[in-house]
Amino acid sequence: MCSIQNIYKAIAVEGFSESTLHMIDTLSNDIQNGHTNFPRYTIPEHAGLCTAGTTLIGASIVACYAATSLGAGSHAPAGQGSPSIVTNRQVDALQEQLIEQWAKAARLWVEDSERILTEHFGPKIAQGAEAKVYYKEGDTSVVKERASIYSTTQKALDAIALHNYLFPETAMHVIGYTRDSDGLLRIILTQPYVRCLRLATKEEIDMLAASKGFRDNWQGEGVNYISERMALEDMHPANVFIDETSEKATCIDCIVKFV
Repeated sequence: MCSIQNIYKAIAVEGFSESTLHMIDTLSNDIQNGHTNFPRYTIPEHAGLCTAGTTLIGASIVACYAATSLGAGSHAPAGQGSPSIVTNRQVDALQEQLIEQWAKAARLWVEDSERILTEHFGPKIAQGAEAKVYYKEGDTSVVKERASIYSTTQKALDAIALHNYLFPETAMHVIGYTRDSDGLLRIILTQPYVRCLRLATKEEIDMLAASKGFRDNWQGEGVNYISERMALEDMHPANVFIDETSEKATCIDCIVKFV
């Protein structure tokens, strides 16, 4: 079995060579198939990671390497450079750079994504601060280009895995990466299309959050919640629908992160 430490060494020495790509693919498949665990997540959370697919798992491996390599440099022994505090901005910049390199080498990078997604998945039907949404009438899924609003790219990847763990009925499956005209790195993913009966009420959102182990943190005007391990934010009615089929409160998008 390929270890994550061996992958880190391969990236450092060879970059994203065919051999390194094969190692990342092997470990990603082992993680998805349950043969090994990704240490960032608990066993229940791991299911959300696996649902997101090997395209997200591979990027997470690369992102963890970036953070680890910067961390090692910040603890240089005396006489080998002055130790420095690594900022989230530095981590994010290196994670974006290496994920782009890996995605291009692995043929998971999409150029001119808006044109391609429109041709294959339908017109853009919505655009917010975090995502552009494409949908063709009659399809069972939407496609999103999701930008990071988190402090690092790894946290943006975590958010997808954690969303899938908390809300498996609207699980996100990552299929590629891109940069569009705004210059932001975007994660391309599919997600089940939810037909909205109506927007959820505050009480219904409170009940949904409570059923997942969260309580109101009293700092977000009733849209932010917290648990012992995670923060759940932006849970306003535009992100939580009453599903037409199940007639239950259904979260289609939110901010979720480790505390």
